[in-house]
Amino acid sequence: MAFLKLWTKLFGNNDEATEIALHVSGATSRNQSNFDKLESYRNEGELSEEFIDKWVMDFYMNSINSMDEATLANYVNAAREITPEIVKQLLGDFDWRPRIVGAYFAAIKNYSEFKDIIGVHLLKSEVCYAGYGYALALAVFADEKSKSYLTLYLDYYLKRKDLWYNQGDILAALFLVDTDKASKYLGQWNTFVKDKPYWSLESNRASMVKSIEATKNIGTLSKQ
Repeated sequence: MAFLKLWTKLFGNNDEATEIALHVSGATSRNQSNFDKLESYRNEGELSEEFIDKWVMDFYMNSINSMDEATLANYVNAAREITPEIVKQLLGDFDWRPRIVGAYFAAIKNYSEFKDIIGVHLLKSEVCYAGYGYALALAVFADEKSKSYLTLYLDYYLKRKDLWYNQGDILAALFLVDTDKASKYLGQWNTFVKDKPYWSLESNRASMVKSIEATKNIGTLSKQ
């Protein structure tokens, strides 16, 4: 975990330190699921501070669909330099921050070779916050394997009304790549959101459209 060292230094009790580190990393809700036996890709070591400073800090807190000029410039400059190996390292960390940045750049660069890493991360939902990035990347890839990860997620997580995860983002992503498949989930969606009055599929879809447009814009500008 890229952000684990600090917390293990601050707390002498290893169990306490690990729990806090997991929480900070985004593992705030750990539930058994049908996907527990899937193997997530993991880096062999931790990301360096230099790596995090360069490839994570300027991006993870900035919404990709509502960027100011400075943030857009940061994304464009990074897209010119980033490589598949860097994206793989980002996706291979446990913390949500590198993961969502890795998913964003996989989408920007259309690195579809990472669909399985991203898809498994999505299904396992080990950390919160990163799911939007996974949904975006799979929507950009838009191939049959990517669609299958989206539908597998919905088949399971729309039945888990107790888990307030990324169901809206995933269904929105599926609508962008396969309207017919997505429409079949509307009944389950309506049941799922009966106790979630502030959830809006329309908002999820509008956000996903803007994000895909942003990835295309960044990709185009990075080639100039």
